[in-house]
Amino acid sequence: MSATEHRPECRSIAAWLFTTDHKAIGTLYLGFAIMAGTLGGAISGYMRLELAQPGMDYVVNGQSWNALITAHGLIMIFYMVMPALIGGFGNWFVPLMIGARDMAFPGLNSLGFWLLPLSLIMLIGSLLVGDGTGTGWSLYPPLSGIDGQPGPSVDMTILALHLAGISSVISAINFVTTILNMREDRLPLFGMPLFVWSILISSLMLLLAMPVLAAALAMLLADRNFGGAFFDPAGGGDPMLFMNLFWFFGHPEVYIMILPAFGIISQIVSRFSGRPIFGYPGMVLAMASIAALGFIVWAHHMFTVGVGFAPRAFFTLASMVIAVPTGIKVFAWIATMWGGSIRLTVPMLWALGFIIMFTVGGTTGIVLANAGADQVLHNTYYVVAHFHYVLSLGATYAIFAGFYYWFPRMTGRMFPEWVGRWHFWCFFIGTNVLFFPMHFLGLAGMPRRIADYPDGFLGWNMIASLGAVLALASTLLFLVMLAVSLRRGASAPRDVWGPAFTHEWDDDPEMARPRGTAGAEAGA
Repeated sequence: MSATEHRPECRSIAAWLFTTDHKAIGTLYLGFAIMAGTLGGAISGYMRLELAQPGMDYVVNGQSWNALITAHGLIMIFYMVMPALIGGFGNWFVPLMIGARDMAFPGLNSLGFWLLPLSLIMLIGSLLVGDGTGTGWSLYPPLSGIDGQPGPSVDMTILALHLAGISSVISAINFVTTILNMREDRLPLFGMPLFVWSILISSLMLLLAMPVLAAALAMLLADRNFGGAFFDPAGGGDPMLFMNLFWFFGHPEVYIMILPAFGIISQIVSRFSGRPIFGYPGMVLAMASIAALGFIVWAHHMFTVGVGFAPRAFFTLASMVIAVPTGIKVFAWIATMWGGSIRLTVPMLWALGFIIMFTVGGTTGIVLANAGADQVLHNTYYVVAHFHYVLSLGATYAIFAGFYYWFPRMTGRMFPEWVGRWHFWCFFIGTNVLFFPMHFLGLAGMPRRIADYPDGFLGWNMIASLGAVLALASTLLFLVMLAVSLRRGASAPRDVWGPAFTHEWDDDPEMARPRGTAGAEAGA
């Protein structure tokens, strides 16, 4: 049986519902991520429609606007990016890359997935109940307290995030156990493909960060419903405690999402440069350094709340230091391409797009790492532009890169390459036209989280809205191409991208190569 034919054998609805096969669960995660991403993208398109002109034309009031912001942010982070990068590609390819027959706990793997649809239903319900959760995705008290926002909407959002967090912890335990205990006999840790390393490090970060978010949400739930006063100054609490707990989770969460993207980009750049990745040990250590430093920079999200001079100096320095291992990865990708024979396939185009977008976002991140600059820019559209470049677009480009790269392996079918190229160029132009003008709006002082704005900001907002139209059109093109390719796509050849460095392309990932060779080839 060829590698492209080795796909999940589930056919009936019941088989999909009760499957414990890692490939089928990976497919479920990817399908779920596509649906959630479409929903989150539709919300962002509606928001951009409102921002195309001054005035409140499509949104009733500021509360409804903030409810849309909350839903968009949470859906894209917890229900699109993480399920695709970790749940989807991780489940599909980590066992294949390390020579394991399945995940360590197949039943828990299935449970981890099915908690997510329940969580998303509850989150969507929170948007439809009452006035919605108008707190932003960070849920800051006292706005998220019972006095700031009464009704069940915030409670539903908190419970939805608890379910998503349980799903993430289950998946993280499964990945760590699988990678550490089920590798093929002679595959050492420093011989594993970089994608496997990225999933391992992200999973360890999840196990450290997610309980902190769970504690913060549990205390917020207690404040709202059981007379607690953890974040209520009238009862001796402090809302700053929530901010510290949330961002101690929230900033590592950024790297939890982007590290698997780094792993995917490393696999693709190596494959289509025709040579092993440059500086494999340095790439592994850079990811580990990013993970460690990610836990000590959280307060750069809090520079505007009265942080003292010494903490400002420390967190400014730590935030700038984290750019060093990140830069190592970018330079290693460039060095890999520099000495190789580059093939500009569709996956490689998306990988190059990722490197460009992430580098732009990282550069503006260095600007915002400075406490003085951040105090001026924090509540403006400059921050919106920054985190969309570094996280939203970076992760999304990596998802598309991985999807096009592994689509023949997952489905046994090929996509029309010309459609993939049109998708990339329309999306690349559209997203840059959409988000780059936000830097100028932020520097001019346009505040974020507000639906209306003075006429002086109209020009750049009109341009950004046109970019959104192009980006959404390219996404619709992708969805149509996906549906057509799944039904009528040509059969993918066995060596669709040429010689492979890693096991997931083998006929039998456990027997096709001498044990322990996959990582050596990927990281020599």
